[in-house]
Amino acid sequence: MKKIYIFGLLLFLISTSLTAQITKHVLFLGNSYTAVNNLPQLTASVSSSAGDSLVFNQNTPGGYTLQGHSTNTNSLNLIQQGIWDYVVLQEQSQKPSWPISQVITEVFPYAESLSNSIRSSNPCASPLFYMTWGRKNGDANNCPNWPPVCSYEGMDSLLNLRYRMMADSNAALVSPVGAVWHYIRSTNSKIELYASDESHPSLAGSYAAACTFYTLIFQKDPTLITTDYGLDGDVALNIRNAAKLIAYDSLSKWNVGKFLPEAHFIASQINDSVHFSNQSLYANNYHWDFGDGNTSTLFEPHHKYANSGTYHVQLEVTKCGKMDTTSMNIQVLPTSIIQAKQTEVNVYPNPIGNEINIQLDKYSTISNVQVYSTDGKRIMYFDSMNGKNIKFETQNLSKGVYILSFELDARKYQFRLVK
Repeated sequence: MKKIYIFGLLLFLISTSLTAQITKHVLFLGNSYTAVNNLPQLTASVSSSAGDSLVFNQNTPGGYTLQGHSTNTNSLNLIQQGIWDYVVLQEQSQKPSWPISQVITEVFPYAESLSNSIRSSNPCASPLFYMTWGRKNGDANNCPNWPPVCSYEGMDSLLNLRYRMMADSNAALVSPVGAVWHYIRSTNSKIELYASDESHPSLAGSYAAACTFYTLIFQKDPTLITTDYGLDGDVALNIRNAAKLIAYDSLSKWNVGKFLPEAHFIASQINDSVHFSNQSLYANNYHWDFGDGNTSTLFEPHHKYANSGTYHVQLEVTKCGKMDTTSMNIQVLPTSIIQAKQTEVNVYPNPIGNEINIQLDKYSTISNVQVYSTDGKRIMYFDSMNGKNIKFETQNLSKGVYILSFELDARKYQFRLVK
């Protein structure tokens, strides 16, 4: 009987933990797409119906852009409160679908500026980009000069791409409202997502957005939502199911879990000390266990071992309550027998100038070539590169510390570079 009681208690504790209320603080920065039907309040209402709590504030002037928010006193003051778990960023409805040359100068810099402001005020806050949707029949105003937006499909695909680009380049999440709309349009065309202007959301459209935001903010199944918010029951159910399929069932696609701390390091012996090169990503606290009873919290420590031998070294990295660990066995040699060894990979110069050289022992293919800043932002990417002495330009990199990583023969290499 005691075993049955304990088992029942465990089930109760597990079920309680799964349904425990979560509170999130969210700031919405956007324009009329966010203001219509009061999307922040609608998101709070659907969250409450699912047993969770959303505390929010908003600044949503009509027609506003990310550039406008980047200098708006109200927006910046709200960001600087630093209490937010997420700050939702919604660009003007057409701008991200424009030619890439315009997006690079008129959209991306302000997405980055706002993301930096958000993290400056709260390192644990995450920008959450609000992927909007193509207009019902395309963008008639811009169609003559930019044919790709002449149709819903063309405009919507560009919005989808550009919002994911903004999220990726700013180590942020994206709320795929436009993708949920696209699925609903394809499978339940009788559900009217648009207002009469064929641009702004109807109540059903805003409900779809709220269900999607609930999914990303709480990372929970939107079918937990119990309110239909005045919609027909079947319509609301179909919308929740669409949000589950597109958003919840593919959370990683929208960058959930992508920017968690990653622990990496390499060790090299210099005379009688071992230098540990920290190549971790998305972390801001470090704990080293050198395997001989000594520890350190420095970013890149040097450690002198009393005796030669093999030591198991572990690095634990954390940020905002998230943790990752890695470890390796290192061989500490007596100083008298240390010899220079030829490695199969040599990266130079370091500090770098206008190019990086990757010298290999033989002609080979390296893949997944990436350059990151130390805060985890990906700066450069190449799918693959061939050669024995591989080069690529870095003249556009600003001064700072970067991580170069690539794969060769099923092994991952990482190098810390300074410019």
